[in-house]
Amino acid sequence: MRVIGGKYRSRPLRSLHGLDLRPTSDRLRETLFDVLTAGEPGRLAGTTWLDLFAGTGAVGIEALSRGAGAVYFVESSKKAAALIHANLKTLGITGGFEVLTLDAAAALRRLESRGVVSDLCFLDPPYRMQQAYAETLELLSRSPLLHAKSLVIAEHEKRFDPGKAFGPLARYRTLKQGDAALSFYRKTLTAD
Repeated sequence: MRVIGGKYRSRPLRSLHGLDLRPTSDRLRETLFDVLTAGEPGRLAGTTWLDLFAGTGAVGIEALSRGAGAVYFVESSKKAAALIHANLKTLGITGGFEVLTLDAAAALRRLESRGVVSDLCFLDPPYRMQQAYAETLELLSRSPLLHAKSLVIAEHEKRFDPGKAFGPLARYRTLKQGDAALSFYRKTLTAD
């Protein structure tokens, strides 16, 4: 596993064996960031990210490598949160991030109370935790953490549908690759 692009391109990232970690594959991360930048490498500069169920931190680290201004890594496992810190330290990343060792709901409440607003939110619960998708997307749909143009991306198993709409948060695109898929959501005036 490595950083795909940006400042830390090709630098390795560590994972932990035996935990319920399933890092987003290099190929899927590359596809995700190609879609988000759409040929404009600087498009993510200064953006604020939420990396929920962060695991190794690979997606948030990729965002930092490509110029994100702030990434909030949310991971309930203390071992995985320590791994995120280790990966950041190995790369020499000393600012522009915060690691919250909390479950997603508690972290969202804490960030809301601090007035954080995100441009992009990535969530990747362990695939066995299917209910976490609907619960988290429902919380985000009502959250002031999202503004009108925020994007929410959920990584999930290709054969699992996390849901089409949650209040004003509606899926507008699904991208499948191998056994995984990415569902892209944004707020709409009416959820179809």
